[in-house]
Amino acid sequence: MKLTLFVRSIILIIALLFVMGSITPAYSEPEVRVFVEYRVGQKAAVQNTLKNAGAAVHYQFDELNSFVVSLPESALNGIRRNPNVISIEEDPVRELVRNMPSEAVAVSAESILPEQVVPYGVDMVQARDIWDANRDGKIDKKAPTGAGRTVCIIDTGFYTEHEDFTGVDVLGGYSQTNGDDTYLWTLDGYGHGTHVAGTIVAQNNDYGVVGVTPGTASLYIVKIFGDDGLWVSKAHASDLIKAAYICADNGSNIISMSLSGTNKSGKEERAFNDLYAKGILSVAAASNDGEPTYHYPASYNSVISVGALDENMVIADFSNFNDQVELAAPGVNVLSTVPFLSTASVSVDGVSYEALGMEFAATGTVTGDLVDGGLCLASDPTADWSGKVVLCSRGSVSFLEKVTKVMSNGGAAAVIYNNAPGLFSGTLGEAGDYILAVSISMEDGLYLVQNELGFEATVDSTFEFPGSGYEAWSGTSMATPHVSAVAALIWSWNPSLTNVQIREAMSATALDLGEPGRDIYYGFGLVQAKDALKYLGGGKPGKK
Repeated sequence: MKLTLFVRSIILIIALLFVMGSITPAYSEPEVRVFVEYRVGQKAAVQNTLKNAGAAVHYQFDELNSFVVSLPESALNGIRRNPNVISIEEDPVRELVRNMPSEAVAVSAESILPEQVVPYGVDMVQARDIWDANRDGKIDKKAPTGAGRTVCIIDTGFYTEHEDFTGVDVLGGYSQTNGDDTYLWTLDGYGHGTHVAGTIVAQNNDYGVVGVTPGTASLYIVKIFGDDGLWVSKAHASDLIKAAYICADNGSNIISMSLSGTNKSGKEERAFNDLYAKGILSVAAASNDGEPTYHYPASYNSVISVGALDENMVIADFSNFNDQVELAAPGVNVLSTVPFLSTASVSVDGVSYEALGMEFAATGTVTGDLVDGGLCLASDPTADWSGKVVLCSRGSVSFLEKVTKVMSNGGAAAVIYNNAPGLFSGTLGEAGDYILAVSISMEDGLYLVQNELGFEATVDSTFEFPGSGYEAWSGTSMATPHVSAVAALIWSWNPSLTNVQIREAMSATALDLGEPGRDIYYGFGLVQAKDALKYLGGGKPGKK
């Protein structure tokens, strides 16, 4: 008997539903990244076990009897039960200690190149009291300068072609590329590593800036962060361990790390303890949360944790504070080298006002009528700013929120003016599809609000990469290289001294700030190069 078309259709639908119901969605099991420590002599056996578990091996650290692997989470229990495995430990994330928005001028190349500027931090840490005691701009004869000491910078890379690094002894570098060969250590698309390097070793010449060691210490560079300041997968403690061992293998005396992470790693701590025992001095940023939290590697006993001071020797409000903070150094509005040229201006009624481009904002030129957006709060009543240049007062919400508010109301450009005297540099936090945004001084902003609303305004912001530029940044990232460079400076007087003696000298002679004695904000105080040299027996700078 023939089935009717209707019945056939019903049977077909039931069959399809049965088949579809029997298919389970594809499931991708989450992976974990861990250290796996093996018993001495059992490396090969554990390696085979990991292979059978489908693990991807990132590193093999013979110094720690450990592999670093990524593997399915479900495989962990079986590996834990393996009698040849001593421990399994998380491989925590390590991030760049990004620069904080500065409260004062970030200086462009055009305004600084006519003559060399000595950043305030150089004298605050007594560097020139050692190598230019008479302040004639020349390095004193026989003065310690940092020569013969190597500082390894673990960061975003190093722009070797910057004009202020001409003649600097760069011993080499290494890039942990995470499989991407475009990330060369000589390329620093973000600028963080180049800024750190300038504080340490910018040349003493007729332009730009000068470092704590005036172009004289040697550098080795290890790049573990990409050109946006991080890898797609970020960096991990294991990446930092590998980088630190590379520093050691290439003759580094000092490791400078303007980076951190919130989770402690036993393997990372062991690695830095090992390097310290081998004579290497490690220095790291306390981090920029303004909280009493430990960050690592700074908070390991074998690493010097550095807090940030402003020009008045007051601890910055963003500087982390805890009982591991050991030294403080200049970290607010620190002028140094960057691998790009950034210029900006706001022109209204024939007058040009100095501006600074917001980090991650669009570049180019925009013209529109000038309007007052107040604080540009997200909660403000909707306004029609279509095609307008919108003035926003700094405060209450982030720069990103202000710019987003201007964008949502059709604004063509955002001009954020300071709520304190002077210019400031700001950031939108991360890359995105933003409009043109710049910052100007409080004085200029108030004048424009009171006198120039309704006039046509032109906002111009340019960015050239690569290039030899200079900017003032803030952060414990900027404080860290001051300490690293002071260590190189005083150590160069007598290379036979140990890392322990150098550390002791800096702590014993630091300028006591805050509460008497060591405290959680300043540690022992502001690092002082000349006093530390004298403590070591250097006597008059320049003489043994």
